[in-house]
Amino acid sequence: MASKTIEINPITRVEGHGKVTIQLDDAGNAVSARFHDTQFRGFEKFCEGQVFQEMPNLTPRICGICPVSHQLASAKACDAILGVELTRPAKLLRELLHMGQYIQSHALHFFHLASPDFLLGFDSDPATRNVIGLIEVDPALATEAVKLRSLGQTIIKKLGGKKVHMNAALPGGMTTALSAEDRDYFLKQIDWALADAQLAVKILKEYVAANESMVNSFAKFPSAYLGMVDKDNNLALYDGNLRLVDSKGVVLEDQFNPSKYLDIIAEYVEDWSYMKFPFYKSLGYPGGIYRAGPLGRLNACKGITTPLANEEFKLYKKLSPNGLVEGSMFFHYARLIELIYAIEKTRELLEDKDITSTDLQVTSNKYNEQGVGVVEAPRGTLIHHYWVDETGKITGVNLIVATGNNNAAMNRSVYEVAKDYIKNGKVTEGILNRVEAAIRCYDPCLSCSTHALGQMPLHIQLRAPDGQIIDHIYS
Repeated sequence: MASKTIEINPITRVEGHGKVTIQLDDAGNAVSARFHDTQFRGFEKFCEGQVFQEMPNLTPRICGICPVSHQLASAKACDAILGVELTRPAKLLRELLHMGQYIQSHALHFFHLASPDFLLGFDSDPATRNVIGLIEVDPALATEAVKLRSLGQTIIKKLGGKKVHMNAALPGGMTTALSAEDRDYFLKQIDWALADAQLAVKILKEYVAANESMVNSFAKFPSAYLGMVDKDNNLALYDGNLRLVDSKGVVLEDQFNPSKYLDIIAEYVEDWSYMKFPFYKSLGYPGGIYRAGPLGRLNACKGITTPLANEEFKLYKKLSPNGLVEGSMFFHYARLIELIYAIEKTRELLEDKDITSTDLQVTSNKYNEQGVGVVEAPRGTLIHHYWVDETGKITGVNLIVATGNNNAAMNRSVYEVAKDYIKNGKVTEGILNRVEAAIRCYDPCLSCSTHALGQMPLHIQLRAPDGQIIDHIYS
C-alpha cells in the first residue's frame, strides 16, 4: 500500500490547468501516478439549442490557443449538415488558415514551452526556466521564435480579421478572400521561416545526441498510433481518412472514413479526471490506448508530400528498426517536422492560382440530421459531431478534443517517468519537472476541456499517510 502522496498542482508550461498525483510506497518509490484534468468543460451541453450555423463562431471560444482547429472542425461538421461540397478556393483558404495555426502553435510550444528544458536544463532554477530565461541566454533565438509564431498569427488575422477567435470559416465556405498583396507578402516570408524551423530541428538533434540514453528511454512504452492520411497514406492535416497502427506497425484501420469514428472509438470515464479517455474499441480499455498528435501522425503515415519535411521524416523513421518511434520525447522532433511541412505547404498553397479567388461560398436549404467534422489539430485528431432538428437547431453535440485522445497515454507517461526517477524517497524539483515534461511532450491544451481564471503558481506538497505535510516546494 502506498504510504505517501506527491501532488504537482498545477502543471506548468502547458495550456490550461491540471495536476499530477504520485503515490509512493514505504520505500519511497513511485508505484502509481495520475494526470488529473481538474475543471469541467460544458460546451457539449450548452451548445444545445443553438442554430448550427453559429457553431463555427461559438466553438472556437473553447480555447484561445486552438480556435482555428475548432472553427475548421466545426465548419466541416456544418458542411456535412448542409450536404454541400466546398469550392476549390474555399478549400485552399481553409487549409492555409490551418497551416497558419500549425506554424504559430508548434513554434509557441517548442520555443516557449518545451525548449527551456533543453536549453536551460531540467534542473535549472525554475524562476528562469522559462521564456524569460531564454531571452537572457539567447535573445536572438528568442526573437526569431516570436517572429515565427507571429507569421502564423498574421496569416490567421488576414483570413479572419483577428489572431484569436477569428471569423474565417463558415458553413459552406470562407468569409474573406486573400488579396494578391497579402499573398505576395507571405510568399516573401517562407525562406526565413523555413530557416528558423530547421534551426529548431538542429537544436533538438544536438540535444538528443548529447542525451541519447535519456531521450530514448523517457516515457517510452508501446501503444497504437492514430493520424489522418491522404489516399496514398501520406500525412494529411486538414482533410483525409484515418489510419491506426498498433505498437508493432500492424495496420488496425486503414483509410477509415472519419465520419464513422464511433465505429472504432469509444470513451471511458474515470472519477478522478474531467477529461474523457478515448480508446480503440476492438482492443478495449485500457488495452486500446493510442497516441495522437505529431508522434501518432508520423508513426501512422508512410510519407510527407513536401520535400524538406519528407527528408527529415525519413531520418525520423530510422530512429527505430520498425519505423515506430515510442519515446515520448520524440513528440518534439515530430512536431518540428510538421512545422517544416506547414511552412512548405503554406508556400504551395500561396502559389496556387486559385488562392486569391472570390468564389468562396455555397449553401443549401436542406439539412441533414447530423454532421461530423474532423481535422488534425496541432495536438491530435479533433472531432466535432452535431445533431440537428428540422429547423437546424442543435439537439446534441459530441466533441473529442485533440488532447483527449492522448489522455490515457499522458497518464502512462507520468507514471513511467515517476517510476524511473523517484527512488528511495528522493524527490527534487528537477525530478518533478521531468514528470511535468512528460506531459509537455504531448503539448496538451487543457483549456479545450477546462475553463478557469486566476494565477498558476506551482506548489508541490509531500504528505504523510495521515495527511500531514512533510515538505513542500514553491515556484
